[in-house]
Amino acid sequence: MGQVRYVCLPEALQGLFEGLKAYRKHDGSILLFRPEENASLRLTMGAERMCMPSPTIEQFVDAVKATVLANKRWVPPPGKGSLYIRPLLMGSGAVLGLAPAPEYTFLIYVSPVGNYFKEGIAPIHLVVETEVHRATPGGTGGVKTIGNYASVLKAQTLAKAKGFTDVLYLDCVNKKYLEEVSSCNVFVVKDNTISTPAIQGTILPGITRKSIIDVAQSQGFQVEERLVAVDELLDADEVFCTGTAVVISPVGSITYRDERVSYRNGGIGVVSQQLYSALTGLQMGLMEDKMDWIVELN
Repeated sequence: MGQVRYVCLPEALQGLFEGLKAYRKHDGSILLFRPEENASLRLTMGAERMCMPSPTIEQFVDAVKATVLANKRWVPPPGKGSLYIRPLLMGSGAVLGLAPAPEYTFLIYVSPVGNYFKEGIAPIHLVVETEVHRATPGGTGGVKTIGNYASVLKAQTLAKAKGFTDVLYLDCVNKKYLEEVSSCNVFVVKDNTISTPAIQGTILPGITRKSIIDVAQSQGFQVEERLVAVDELLDADEVFCTGTAVVISPVGSITYRDERVSYRNGGIGVVSQQLYSALTGLQMGLMEDKMDWIVELN
């Protein structure tokens, strides 16, 4: 009998993933948007929570750069999309039982993607979920672990079958405070104030979220990170979501307990459009990078 080699995922299922994009400028150079944040803000923190070793920030960024340059022919032309970058840290090995994996693999794969919306930006329609929760205090909702998103699939599938784009989740303790959408952070606009749920362990610390907060403050908006009650949706001027894939998605309507609230007649709000234009302008190299967020590859 030949040698048997075990390559399996341990029962603990230790795994983290990241997501970022590379854009091509008109001069042919390639831009990365805040890659060090994926390492420092999320991967390192997530690895500590999941009892995993992790690459250093420098190792992470160097690996991202090398992978993008090796696949630079796949970066779409300016304005036609981006190269989506998926770093993955995963435990594996010959182990049966609940214990940290004996070995770990860090890898990166990429894929060209078109613009999320053909129009550049388009409204989505959400339904508030009152019974199913994506995260609990003390759990792993605040880290980008591979198991986190499985818990939203059933609620999301049911919502889409009813004509909604996605689901907005509430906290599991009081069932009245906003948390996030299935894979996006959420913001509520009222007058000159933009509010977003505070990071308290059950919400993913999005890099787009962090960037939008900085951009909004630089444009004179007051930004509040706090508990945001679901009732505040009823008289909000605008609501929008943020994430790597979509950048910003304005919310056209939200349905809560069978009551539908529309924003800007189901269209795109002024604030959402303004922040989207500002952030994508930075990411694509169309505006001066006063924030020092862009890493340019030649």
